Amino acid sequence: MKEMLEAARAAKGEVAGLTTEQKNAALNAMADALIAGQAEILDANALDMASAKEHISPVMLDRLKLTKERIAGMAQGIREVTALPDPVGRVLQTHIREDGLEIQKVSVPMGVIAIIYESRPHPHPPSDAAALALKSGNVCVLRSGKEAFHSANAIVDALRSGLRSVGITENAVNLVQDTSRESAAALMTANGYIDLLIPRGGAGLFHAC
Repeated sequence: MKEMLEAARAAKGEVAGLTTEQKNAALNAMADALIAGQAEILDANALDMASAKEHISPVMLDRLKLTKERIAGMAQGIREVTALPDPVGRVLQTHIREDGLEIQKVSVPMGVIAIIYESRPHPHPPSDAAALALKSGNVCVLRSGKEAFHSANAIVDALRSGLRSVGITENAVNLVQDTSRESAAALMTANGYIDLLIPRGGAGLFHAC
């Protein structure tokens, strides 16, 4: 994990400096890569479904299941992010002092955002998180639950291939390869590597954070 976090931290400058046009081109490439890689994603999801069917409820199993239509929905969700205004560089507040000096409060990227989310890949935590992080000039580190790991890994592989196709560092999007509680704790205590941690899960995860 340390190598991954170091690579993510090293990618902060490049990602923060991307123009709106570069970010939107990357997002469209990521969406294209999801569609192109849907066979691999569905194969990976089948592994997760087979492992999880004895352990989770039918409702959660349905949330875990991916189809071509759901992958198309992921891709469409990424494309919709391109239509959002770029938050980077937005002037939030302006103040002119008595001596004429103008002071502005301007939005900037946070850096590396880690997201610990519950097992389901649907409705789209990996792709949504990656798209919103990139649009706002941030690097993301995702940590999936074990039930959805194969699906998440295939999705992130596709997203990273989309980034490479337009010449942007693939380390803008990362997936922790360990789904143990220790990996979650490591993210929570990764001082100097993680700038913002977002937990998506139950009360136990929140209390742990």
